[in-house]
Amino acid sequence: MRADYDTEGDTIQIELETVRRLEHGERVAGGGVIVGIYEGRPVCLDVLSARRCGVEQPLRTAADRYRLDAEALIAAAQAALAAPDRTVTLDVDGRLAA
Repeated sequence: MRADYDTEGDTIQIELETVRRLEHGERVAGGGVIVGIYEGRPVCLDVLSARRCGVEQPLRTAADRYRLDAEALIAAAQAALAAPDRTVTLDVDGRLAA
């Protein structure tokens, strides 16, 4: 998973999967997140007004809607905010059953 925070646009882009182009984008979380769709699945998320409006609730809403890992998305967003205007990469493994 890759994430990048653009300070000028106050936007975080989280890339779940690299694709050549998106089929379309869907607004969720009151328009605070745009989810890029390719072949019917989410491949990237753009969090708008990330510093001004926060990232946790919009990402939880998007994660619930698309069955994504909310904690991993939030961790990616926080890492991007901590290293603005640079791409950060996170390697997220699935959870083991207890």
